[in-house]
Amino acid sequence: MADLRFRRPLTTTEDQSATFIELFFDLVFVYAVTQTVFLVHEDLSWAGLGRAVLVFWLVWWAWTQYTWALNSADTAHPAVDAVMLVATSIAFLMAVAVPDAFGDAGAWFAATYIVVRAIGLGLYGRVAWDDVTKRAAVRKFAVLSLGGLAAVAAGGLVDGEARAWLWAAALLLDIVAAALAGTAEGWDIRPDHFGERHGLFVIIALGESLIVAAAGLTGAELIAQTVAVAVLAVTATAALWWIYFVTFKPALDDALSRHLGVERTHFARDAYSFLHFPLVFGVVLVAVAIEEAVAHPREPLPVGASLVLAGGVVLFVGATAAILHRGGYPLARKRLLILSAIAAAVGAVHGAAATWSLLVVVLGLLAIAAAERPARATPR
Repeated sequence: MADLRFRRPLTTTEDQSATFIELFFDLVFVYAVTQTVFLVHEDLSWAGLGRAVLVFWLVWWAWTQYTWALNSADTAHPAVDAVMLVATSIAFLMAVAVPDAFGDAGAWFAATYIVVRAIGLGLYGRVAWDDVTKRAAVRKFAVLSLGGLAAVAAGGLVDGEARAWLWAAALLLDIVAAALAGTAEGWDIRPDHFGERHGLFVIIALGESLIVAAAGLTGAELIAQTVAVAVLAVTATAALWWIYFVTFKPALDDALSRHLGVERTHFARDAYSFLHFPLVFGVVLVAVAIEEAVAHPREPLPVGASLVLAGGVVLFVGATAAILHRGGYPLARKRLLILSAIAAAVGAVHGAAATWSLLVVVLGLLAIAAAERPARATPR
């Protein structure tokens, strides 16, 4: 029986739902998101934020590559399960190194990242093997990816600013590789599964905000300010969830389904692989600000924490507007207008207790949710 299961094709013609092996793989990235929050919180300078962007891009790029690879794979196939278990193990070792990726663990992070990417490319190539057009597309992407992988490897062998420059080059080379490879035909995107996988990653990031709030409350004195910060943190996270899954995702899913052929490939690449990165990193930044607010509820947020709070909301909400516009919908002017007001309000209350900063963010996010809930956007 086992032999027959191994002999069946690695691909499927059906649009499938996320499977247990994919969810297990995602658990590692829950940890990677947590580690990124720690990395940002340790250094709220512009240089520290830039380093966090580079590290999180590599984490994100490793994850999204598997989403593409598994989109048309039979994710219940034992061979796929076996490869994914190996990839999960290596990705865990990569996530362990995230906080010290620009320190002594740089070589370790680079090596594990390259192995994770190589396994993913190998899996994608095997899934695409029986389809000549898809195989050619995957081969083109794999060859183009070598530049970014080489830059990451070189960055792991040097220190300081040289590592940052090399990993920044890797980021640019990854974008170029995806842009050029996206012109090929054969990228068979299954919209339901593809959208579901990215939605699950957003939930991972949002869950981190709640974990941060809960960790800060554990053992803390439950005074009025602490309770208020906790309630506001949960409400802000719930509002982000609402904005994404209730007012944004249905339109996004529709846009992905409407695009066909190579246009679907281009839209999936732009809306998900590219523009979901700032969206998810925005959640990471909000989690950093929540961590600071829970730790010091009576005190004003430091300048860096106020900036990441406002910046996180701007990235998250701004990315949703950009994605919908890319999908053919009118520019979400209400969303952007309220977003500008949120950023200005966070600056205006800087110097007051952290609860005020969280309160203006919550009120703004609730205003966005309320303003957009009654109407369904229609493509132009």
